[in-house]
Amino acid sequence: MISKKINNYFLVLFSLIPISIISGSLISISNILLIDISFLILIMVNKDYSFLRSKPVKYLFLLYLYLIFNSLISTDWEIGLARNLGFIRMIILFVAFNYFFNQKLFLKKVLYSWSIILFFILLDVFFESLNGTNIFGFGGGEYGGRLVSFFKDEPIIGGYINGLYLIIIGFLLNETNLKNKNVIVIFSVLFLVGIFLTGERSNSIRAFLGLIIFYLAYKEYGIKKKIIFFTSIFFFFLLLILNSQFLKMRYVSQIKSYLYTNQIYFKLYKSGFEVFKNNKIFGVGNKNYRVETCNLNKKENYICTTHPHQIYFEILSEHGILGSILIFFVLYKIIFSKIIETLKNNNYTMMASLMYLMLIFLPLLPSGAFFNDYMLTLFMINLSIFYSSSRVLNIFRNQE
Repeated sequence: MISKKINNYFLVLFSLIPISIISGSLISISNILLIDISFLILIMVNKDYSFLRSKPVKYLFLLYLYLIFNSLISTDWEIGLARNLGFIRMIILFVAFNYFFNQKLFLKKVLYSWSIILFFILLDVFFESLNGTNIFGFGGGEYGGRLVSFFKDEPIIGGYINGLYLIIIGFLLNETNLKNKNVIVIFSVLFLVGIFLTGERSNSIRAFLGLIIFYLAYKEYGIKKKIIFFTSIFFFFLLLILNSQFLKMRYVSQIKSYLYTNQIYFKLYKSGFEVFKNNKIFGVGNKNYRVETCNLNKKENYICTTHPHQIYFEILSEHGILGSILIFFVLYKIIFSKIIETLKNNNYTMMASLMYLMLIFLPLLPSGAFFNDYMLTLFMINLSIFYSSSRVLNIFRNQE
């Protein structure tokens, strides 16, 4: 039994996760470490190590052991060592989510607080879109019109909202009576508009597909309502593009340019594939893509950059055939093997997390580096909620 003070302490830490991500990598990691260390002390005091028998935890530890091995065989082992060793914090966070979200009231309080935070951020995105800067004066067109909101100097607010908004929508649909569900649907469209306005093409496509698939699986609406909803969204966004020079440039002109003229992403993908071809078995090592491609003696078709901007080419180039097989085996066991089971139930929080996790691995679309702090944090939050919000998958509820 957890005392009320301890429970409230963890409640604050979990509620602050979205704010900590915006505050920067150092604050985000510090908040996660505080959760992890406090949680480890709690389970040691309670002598509850039952989670170690959980299959998802075993798979995550298998991935962790592989990442340590990956450091040892990397081109430059020092570059990726901190990232690989640091993966343990995500495993502990995953367990902590399951432990505390096993309390339904705790889950509700955290996700209601996240809802308030995310709605406020959405308003800030709309404010910046209309005024050129956000409420604190961040932005101002340094990134060709792309929005930054509270991220100050990084145009990644669209990816941030995309990483959390479906969780909020799914949770609110679970908690709202049938009469008010249409209001939540409207909010989901507003979130999609906010992501779209940021000018982040890949995240907009993922968010659009995620919302479509989510509502296709939503059982409260019949076919007629779904057709009206999808048709309305399509024409609304078409009008939005046609009436904005910035959106027309980002979603029409630049996409045409990348496909038919510059083809920059195809060149980056080719570079990633070339790195893989030259390091087929183990790859160059996590975070070592930049070492390989920016070397003074770099090979033909290499483009000097931090990563190849596509998750499959990134994993292949940095982990090779053997590492990629192990990574995708773990991902299959903890995520993709649960798809049918998830779609059969009415837990829309769980379903929303699944949509995000699946669309990270959408082929061809550009993506950020999978194992960097920002991307990995959003991934693990969704994975943790996917399990912890479920009566079937929660690793502690399964042991009751």
